[in-house]
Amino acid sequence: MLLALSLRDFVIVDELNLSFQSGFTVLTGETGAGKSITLDALGLLLGDKADYHQIRQGAKEAQLSALFDISDTLHAHKLLVEQGILAEQEYELSIRRIIDVKGKSRSFMNNQAVTLSQLRQIGELLVDIHGQNAHHSLNNEAAQRDLLDAFAGAESLVRTVEQTYKRWQEAKHDLEQAQQQVETIAIERERLQWRFDELAGLNPQENEWENLSQSHDKLMHAADILHTAETVEQELNGDDGLVSRLYHCRQQLDALAKAAPPFADSVVLLQSVEAELSEVSAYLREASASVETDEGLLAQQGQRMQELMSMARKYRLEPEQLPAELLKTETALHELNAATDLEALQQKVQERELQYREVAQQLTIKRNRAASKLAKQTTEHMQNLAMKGAHFHIELMACSPSSHGLEQVQYQVAANQGSTLRAMNKVASGGELARISLALQMVTSQYNSVPTLIFDEVDTGIGGAVADVVGHALRDLGKNRQVLAITHLPQVACCGEQHWQVRKYTHKGQTVSEIKVLQPQERIDEIARMLGGETITETTREHAREMLALAQQ
Repeated sequence: MLLALSLRDFVIVDELNLSFQSGFTVLTGETGAGKSITLDALGLLLGDKADYHQIRQGAKEAQLSALFDISDTLHAHKLLVEQGILAEQEYELSIRRIIDVKGKSRSFMNNQAVTLSQLRQIGELLVDIHGQNAHHSLNNEAAQRDLLDAFAGAESLVRTVEQTYKRWQEAKHDLEQAQQQVETIAIERERLQWRFDELAGLNPQENEWENLSQSHDKLMHAADILHTAETVEQELNGDDGLVSRLYHCRQQLDALAKAAPPFADSVVLLQSVEAELSEVSAYLREASASVETDEGLLAQQGQRMQELMSMARKYRLEPEQLPAELLKTETALHELNAATDLEALQQKVQERELQYREVAQQLTIKRNRAASKLAKQTTEHMQNLAMKGAHFHIELMACSPSSHGLEQVQYQVAANQGSTLRAMNKVASGGELARISLALQMVTSQYNSVPTLIFDEVDTGIGGAVADVVGHALRDLGKNRQVLAITHLPQVACCGEQHWQVRKYTHKGQTVSEIKVLQPQERIDEIARMLGGETITETTREHAREMLALAQQ
């Protein structure tokens, strides 16, 4: 919802600060007073092209800003969070734009510089302006399609159609790539196959190089290991070895242990040393027992290590990397074989096309049913909006398959009895276009997620009882949307929950426009002016009071 709008040095506005309310607000004023300035400013804040002529005469730049509450606009909030403009728990968005005398402009959202494309993307989700010469989202084919799909309750089916279409196109792309690169892929497959055969023939195993290296090293040093173990064993346990000498020392000390207590402590230490030497002997026996002196096995391991080393050098790898290279080559070969299986790829394309067409046909059926219902209800509302005999129709035109389905959606209108149906964006009368939009909004407002609707002179070409209908229709829309209407008709103005007046005056030789919120008595005077012109009588005031009272019931 739009909360506030501020303008400075914009067109004929010196400075203007407006606070917006929910519900239905009307904006009135004399012709030429500047009612369209508000819409122009919002348009610029929503991404319209800037013009230096929009800067107030004598000023260096124009500044525009708006504040929005987007707590009920989840899609916009999600986009802004993804773009880093809002935090997850933030729900207020400020938009600011500065235009200088050179025609250049700078745009900001929550004080972060943004592009016009970003402004338009977010703006379309926040405000929808309906008018004769203003942005009108329902003239856009995508908006027409989205509104119909929302009315049909087909959003999830639409997403499924998009996903299945994407998968179908991916399969087609894979097939086309394979067909275009058959010769190149065949050469690559031959290279991979040759590499795989060579590595598979060698059959390197995980941890094989490490185990071979350790085993081969043992065999190479077997004689030295046995000799060293035998020599050390003799030094320890021989007739005059360390163990024997320690035993004799311990016996001599033990004999005098009672007489000399320190000898007892020494005996304990010598017993510990004997135990340690016993463990050393056990390790030596274990080492000797594990040594192999098989010359044939030594030669065989040397040959295997040479093969592994030679293959590793060939592929510029370490020997221990060969098993992983074999697996990598095998995987690449399988993927390449699958990518060049044209028959399988063609089958996948057909399967995915069938999946797409099945869900797209379901969407077509839903759209047809909804189009008839939406067109009928919109036509009924148009009859009450000074468009007697007018007819609204939604044409579903078959087209080439796309991510949007099997048809184009086009809103068509016959503005008068017997007139030919024409595309809605080709309707000549701006007033008719605005009223058709109003009729659509009355039917679809519960499905349209845009929180703020602005109608620019939707009462063009109508009056009397029809104006009452338009006013009450806008007031009804304001029950679940923020609605702002610029109007010349007192019947419409009386239906507003808030009433603003725009007026133009001269200050220090310059024309200035301002907008003010009308209090009850001021509102009566404004309605009386709209009824009777500049000369306001007590009779017109009384009529204005009566109209306001009736409209507010």
